[in-house]
Amino acid sequence: MMEVKAVIRPNKLPILRAALMDTPGFPGMTVAKVEGCSAPSKTSKTTIRDELTDYTAKVRIEIVCNAEIAPVLMDKIVSVCQTGQMGDGVVWCTPVPKAFFIAKTTG
Repeated sequence: MMEVKAVIRPNKLPILRAALMDTPGFPGMTVAKVEGCSAPSKTSKTTIRDELTDYTAKVRIEIVCNAEIAPVLMDKIVSVCQTGQMGDGVVWCTPVPKAFFIAKTTG
């Protein structure tokens, strides 16, 4: 199992959701509102106000999935969410040694 995480622009979420829902084997995702800032070397701050208020709204997506589909999901996230501008986001993947779905069993 793998966990695919991404931080993206909020306006890309509806398009990404539609693209992921059309992906065979997509297991679902968790979405959270987050804030973030770029590395200091990637932006130019001109005033102290810019330095203190550089957080921007983002969305974090978390998907626990089979290892085989993780690269497909990562590629889809990048292709849908990139605009070519600074601040498009980041995607990464980490191993998940064990995961269980919490579900009521019939019986």
